[in-house]
Amino acid sequence: MRRKTTIIAGVIAALAAGLFAVGMVRATDSAAKSGGPGPVVKIHRGEQCVEDTGYMRRNHMKVILHQRDKTMHQGIRTAKHSLKNCVDCHADPVTGSVLGQDGFCASCHEYASVKIDCFSCHTDKADKAALATLPPPKPATGVKP
Repeated sequence: MRRKTTIIAGVIAALAAGLFAVGMVRATDSAAKSGGPGPVVKIHRGEQCVEDTGYMRRNHMKVILHQRDKTMHQGIRTAKHSLKNCVDCHADPVTGSVLGQDGFCASCHEYASVKIDCFSCHTDKADKAALATLPPPKPATGVKP
């Protein structure tokens, strides 16, 4: 009787280990297909940014700094790469901000442990007048950068 119980326990343990292994493989495969682990960025507005998404993910700080230099040193102020327009488009419609939990900027910067210093001088809140001119926000879609 004791031998039969031991065999049954061994079979159950082997099945549990097999199911665990299959689950781990599927979870790893799913993470790899989705671009791996990373932050989920909620997109509330627009179908496309002012530049290609991949370009903006890699170069947004260069673009913002270039815009700052053009504005501050040459007096050239355009709307295409302005931080204000980024905030107006990417702010959460509920909070009106790109910061906070699940905020557009905060989600990536917190994941990467990179401090955001833009908002020590600039506002993280969207301009309500500008928001009124944009198409209504769509339900947020979570994307991995």
